[in-house]
Amino acid sequence: MDRMRSHIMVCGGTGCTSPESEVLIDALKSELEKVDYEKEVNVIRTGCFGLCDQGHVVKMYPDNIHYVNVKKEDARDIVNEHIVKGRPVSRLMYVAPEEKKNENKKDQTGFSKKQYRIALRNCGLIDPDDIYDYIAFRGYEGLARVLEEKTPSEVTEIVKQAGLRGRGGGGFPTGMKWKFTLRSPGNEKYIICNADEGDPGAFMDRSILEGDPHSVIEAMAIGGYATGANTGIVYIRAEYPLAIKRLQKAITQARELGLLGKNIFNSQFDFDIEVKLGAGAFVCGEETALIQSVEGSRGEPMKKPPFPSESGYLGKPTTVNNVETLANIPSIILNGADWFSGIGTESSKGTKVFALAGNVKNVGLVEVPMGTTLREIIFDIGGGIRGDKEFKAVQTGGPSGGVITSADLDTPIDYESLKKIGSIMGSGGMIVMDEDTCMVNISKFFLEFTQDESCGKCTPCRVGTKRMHEILDKITKGQGSEEDLDLLEELAPMIKDSALCGLGQTAPNPVLSTLHYYRNEYEDHVIHKRCTANACEAWNKYYIDPGKCIGCSLCAKACPVHCIAGAAKEIHVVDSAKCISCGICFRACKFDAVIKPMER
Repeated sequence: MDRMRSHIMVCGGTGCTSPESEVLIDALKSELEKVDYEKEVNVIRTGCFGLCDQGHVVKMYPDNIHYVNVKKEDARDIVNEHIVKGRPVSRLMYVAPEEKKNENKKDQTGFSKKQYRIALRNCGLIDPDDIYDYIAFRGYEGLARVLEEKTPSEVTEIVKQAGLRGRGGGGFPTGMKWKFTLRSPGNEKYIICNADEGDPGAFMDRSILEGDPHSVIEAMAIGGYATGANTGIVYIRAEYPLAIKRLQKAITQARELGLLGKNIFNSQFDFDIEVKLGAGAFVCGEETALIQSVEGSRGEPMKKPPFPSESGYLGKPTTVNNVETLANIPSIILNGADWFSGIGTESSKGTKVFALAGNVKNVGLVEVPMGTTLREIIFDIGGGIRGDKEFKAVQTGGPSGGVITSADLDTPIDYESLKKIGSIMGSGGMIVMDEDTCMVNISKFFLEFTQDESCGKCTPCRVGTKRMHEILDKITKGQGSEEDLDLLEELAPMIKDSALCGLGQTAPNPVLSTLHYYRNEYEDHVIHKRCTANACEAWNKYYIDPGKCIGCSLCAKACPVHCIAGAAKEIHVVDSAKCISCGICFRACKFDAVIKPMER
């Protein structure tokens, strides 16, 4: 980073990257040139700030002020007012919902005050395309330290003592995994970065690679040294073009500076990284399926043991870590195991990155210490429920997790606590639901996803998830019965106990948790034939009350799709299969005979 008095940081994550963002950067540079400040103020494209629903986001550094929904027309005010006159442009300032009354606060902390960034420490702070920016923030210092001062066994012990657990979902201790690979015999070993992030609504790993790719490269080199691997592989889905572009550029830069390749830091340690693209199969997030895909085979899980640490890629000892896990490694090496283990809870150390999505005011990327409660994340950081509606539930763990109700909002976020209330940590997707959410429909959505993503290798997953989805589909169409609920509860444990990999073993979780906490909604669908949330299409249609209809035909004449039948002075009927729920019939009726779907 150039030595300048201030920097204008423009978000360059996928959410903010578009033709307009390039135009905005050019506009800011042009305005700086007009006032002869181009040599004093730098405009930098950075990674994600986390404020993902706020349009183009700009951060003024070191003033710590965020401007949101910024357009190219705002460049002049930002330069003339903020840079030249030192006056923040209040109309553009990001202000958390609870701080609207104090819009001139310099420390706009509603979104950030309870966050603690370790994995995301450089995202939004450095230029991901400039290796010297990363080096300026102690980048590759951890790699140099372990190569000069530590043995591989000492490095694995540091990671073990830190208490870092895998952030990909399983939560297995990273130091233990490294030790297993180190102890496995053989001169040819591998370390693989799992960047095949596929949970609905999850974008944590993608954002790290887009905003701070060198942290993952450095961590892989450290992990390679610690486990005896000389080759690293980043397995990333081809759907992430920006992350791939920045990662490949970062690898090239690291090679040019001798931070990858032969004899790194004159240590006799050789290490290089290659990138392999995945086709976006969710099952390839499972480590053995991932390895199969990297080898060029169909991505299907394999029986364990042997574990990849014994026999993985090409039959050689292999370590598989996900992006977020690796992003923590350089900080652990620099700050020590005691520092990291002092953050979080007794069994879950450090921080966790979450993609906060759904019906929440502050949609975005957050990183909090383990032990932070769900209430703090959703209401303090997330700003509460969009439209000030009632909170209903939150789904953690994506399609493998379960719903958590308001009764458990004060549950601390850690692996064991979430498991106790019927959910899991997962990779970090967190979907917030409000009062208008149909829980039957939600479980159907997740079952549809897992059924679609099943590799088909084992019968319980291939057939079982399909049968469960068919039942849920029948229920949401108003064709279900009480026997269907019993069948769901019978099928679910069978699939969990007999599926080959984690995808099938956890697929029934959303159904089981919604049945447990919201059985009344299932019963409304199958017994009373109604969806109280008005979300299921079968009941999302207008209806004519035969007790009020006088047969005036006003509704039929107004209907644009001609879905209302009935002769003059006779009771009219809506054909729900044709109804598009436009509401014109409701407005045309003068006798309150047309009933809104939500009022049925």
